[in-house]
Parts: sequence; structure tokens; C-alpha cells
Amino acid sequence: QVQLVESGGGLVQPGGSLRLSCAASGSTSVRNAMAWHRQAPGKQRELVAAVTSGGNIRYADSVKGRFTISGDNAKNTVYLQMNRLKPEDTAVYYCNYRSFRLSGTYEYWGQGTQVTVSS
Repeated sequence: QVQLVESGGGLVQPGGSLRLSCAASGSTSVRNAMAWHRQAPGKQRELVAAVTSGGNIRYADSVKGRFTISGDNAKNTVYLQMNRLKPEDTAVYYCNYRSFRLSGTYEYWGQGTQVTVSS
């Protein structure tokens, strides 16, 4: 099992910034991918950004140029720096961890952290 602890959500005004953190512990693996997804009320959960242990990164089109994901393999931690936030970024943000092992791929989710962008 992998445990994920998220932090950094909150209330921010449009144009502001927030930084989310997610620390993984337990049965982590060298080969992994960590990501942030979000779910707004009445909408499906969507991928925001992802980073692999090999350094591959991808972003949703809606956050490109505003959000930056980074990972610290030594600390099994992923960060999401969110700049120029918009009201439409309001959602619960979930950390996701995928472990790639010979026996298969295992996926874990954090409990979610609320991000609210409002004046």
C-alpha cells in the first residue's frame, strides 16, 4: 500500500498562486508516476498534470503556461505550482500515484484538497 498526504489547498483570489504538495509513503517504487487530477462540482475528474520518475511531464491544455509540476524522487513528493489562477480552476485536487512493478501497475489516490479561486 502507498499512502498519499496532500497539502496546500485553500482560498485565493483570481490571478493569485497556490502550491500543492503530495508526499507518498509506504510501498513506493523506483518506477512510478505522480499526478494531480481535479474534480469540479458536477464535472468528471480530469488530469491536470503528471510527472514520471523518468522525468516525463504532461499538462492539460487548460493549465499549460500557468501550472508547473515537479517531483522529488528522493522524497517521493510531487508539487504543483499554480499561478494566474482562474475561477474555473476551482475544484478538489487529488494526488495520484502509480507504481510500475513486474507484477503490474498499482494506483493510489489521496483524499483530495480543496482549491477555491474567488474574489
